[in-house]
Amino acid sequence: MATRKPFVGGNWKMNLNKDAAMALVEAVAAQVPTGIEVAVYPPFPYLDHVGSAIRTSDVILGAQDVYFEPDGAFTGEVSIDMLRDLGVQVVLVGHSERRHVLGENDGLINRKLRAVLNAGLDVTLCIGETLEQRDEGQTDAVNAAQIHYGLAGVPFDHMPRVTVAYEPVWAIGTGKTATPADAQAAHKFIRQSLAQMFTPAIADSTRIQYGGSVKPEN
Repeated sequence: MATRKPFVGGNWKMNLNKDAAMALVEAVAAQVPTGIEVAVYPPFPYLDHVGSAIRTSDVILGAQDVYFEPDGAFTGEVSIDMLRDLGVQVVLVGHSERRHVLGENDGLINRKLRAVLNAGLDVTLCIGETLEQRDEGQTDAVNAAQIHYGLAGVPFDHMPRVTVAYEPVWAIGTGKTATPADAQAAHKFIRQSLAQMFTPAIADSTRIQYGGSVKPEN
């Protein structure tokens, strides 16, 4: 089995103001455990401030989203070069809120993911099923489709810069939480899907996260 370095990421979504963001990231930077990679994903307006605060720390600066075009007339979008200019090292792609609230499809998510990797940054591909899909027994089918569409066309040698985040939609902001057994079963299936799409070695070395309203209590 490959040795996978643990990776914990905090997605702040559309929360906090500048002062609260700075206070939070300073507290995080002061408590990064040895042997664990920690990333924060603040809102776009605070990337510069947060990046400056963690420049000499071990905390990784992440972005919540990106657009795949390098520049142009895309009002409201942010390019990879803009993110890199601010010190961003990893980008979230395909978060459930981007998929289900803002309507992003698998094709768009794949274009974003490949653009991030081609630019030399790391990417976290978010996948997961809705409650309706779970109740209909479609968990594995949904995760397999999102994996295969999301990673379509990715060269094998780019996969070390890919993390997969299993984030069941039914466990985000609903008060429901997947059990460790639920998460482990999904992770096992995701790793099997990666082995089929790439190689067993790549599947074994790829880091798979769990996300879904994780709190100290659960």
